[in-house]
Amino acid sequence: MTVIERYDRATEPLISYEIIPPRRGGSMERIIDIVEALLPFEPPFIDVTSHAAEAYYEEMPDGSLRRYIKRKRPGTLGLCAAIQHRYGIEAVPHLLCKGYTREETEDALIELHYLGIQNVLAVRGDDNGFPKPERKDRTKNEYASDLVAQIVEMNNGNFLEELIDAAPTDFCIGAGGYPEKHEDAPNMTWDILNLKHKVDAGADYIVTQMFFDNRHYFAFVEKCREVGITVPIVPGLKIVITKAHLHSLPRTFHAEIPEALAAEIEAAKPEHVAEIGENWARQQSEELLSANVPGLHFYIMTTADHVCRVVEPLRKMA
Repeated sequence: MTVIERYDRATEPLISYEIIPPRRGGSMERIIDIVEALLPFEPPFIDVTSHAAEAYYEEMPDGSLRRYIKRKRPGTLGLCAAIQHRYGIEAVPHLLCKGYTREETEDALIELHYLGIQNVLAVRGDDNGFPKPERKDRTKNEYASDLVAQIVEMNNGNFLEELIDAAPTDFCIGAGGYPEKHEDAPNMTWDILNLKHKVDAGADYIVTQMFFDNRHYFAFVEKCREVGITVPIVPGLKIVITKAHLHSLPRTFHAEIPEALAAEIEAAKPEHVAEIGENWARQQSEELLSANVPGLHFYIMTTADHVCRVVEPLRKMA
């Protein structure tokens, strides 16, 4: 079943999750442990992020720097196949514009179609420090709306080259939204109009970037509706579990951490920070569920323990 079908048929808000593949050479067992910890909560779907090749540097003994280009977290398609076929949970792989040609994207979509995976999330992707060389015989999607359009074309049976008796795909397409504005957008109005381009191109639903103040989400949804965006807009949530998150989350995801939350965490002992973050996320969730949001989407990094403690009491509300 597709994600949008689940939202359309749901009689109560859905609670979904997002995980990241292990680093290159890492064990998949940690990811499997996360998935199995979520099983009692009956996740309707689990997103798996994707990572393009990136540039990084290593200092050599003589003091010089050596530049490497590689994907640090491969395995998105394999993880999605394992989640969907081992556990019967719909998997949602992320597809990127940056770092991939349209030809590579088409190949990935064909593989996903063969695997019976019907859902994808189309995103532009972050700057990875590696502008992939462009070949004359290859093309690329500049923006997420271009990627959405390519997927829709395949759903209509149209591939990059003319194929005889080409079977159409049937992908449900998610897109990302930014309650506090995408870092590259000059203003919120511009950003929301760009989001509308993704929906007009064929995106079926929107999942937001993480936020810690629900006012941002409510204002964002209102502005989206004003410009004619009618698809479900699912709030994305992250639990602050360390003091380091006070700096890393705003820097990486451009999400503001409210003064009250930051002050409480800063004053707390390190062993109490996770409990504070869980309480904040639970209060956020309760307010959102009371406002009849279509669902909640939790971003998970290394463990499901914290999100499980937040979600358990929410099941009585959902």
